[in-house]
Amino acid sequence: MERIETLLAEHPDFFAFDDEERRQLARHAREESFPAGSTIFQEEDEAESVLLLIEGEVAVQNALPGRDPVRIETLGPGDILGWAWLMPPFRRMSDAVAIGDVRAVALDAAGVRTLCNAHPELGYRLYQNWLPHLADRFRAQRLQLLSALANR
Repeated sequence: MERIETLLAEHPDFFAFDDEERRQLARHAREESFPAGSTIFQEEDEAESVLLLIEGEVAVQNALPGRDPVRIETLGPGDILGWAWLMPPFRRMSDAVAIGDVRAVALDAAGVRTLCNAHPELGYRLYQNWLPHLADRFRAQRLQLLSALANR
């Protein structure tokens, strides 16, 4: 767990948390690895975790009927993958595929939500730090979708 605490302490989105808060979050975390080409999750899967990418790149894509999947964005080290854990119905909205070998810290969604409910200040700070990233991602995905539609 000490290694995970260190990884959290080095991640910019956790700079606002003190050592004890990062320790509490680390209790709900584990390291995970995904080999190149593997599916990390699929659209409609239950959002059981959120991933803090440490190494490697991930393609976030959506399937379109009768077409190859459309890559919405590419994420890499320092990015957060899997926002669906934040809001009901806690279902994935895209597919995620490892482009190369990926290493990440996975935070257990239910555990972190429970922690946020028990410690509202921590939960508020977490949402305050992460929601701007989510808004940026929605803007980027919108532009990617408009570009894909324009090139049909």
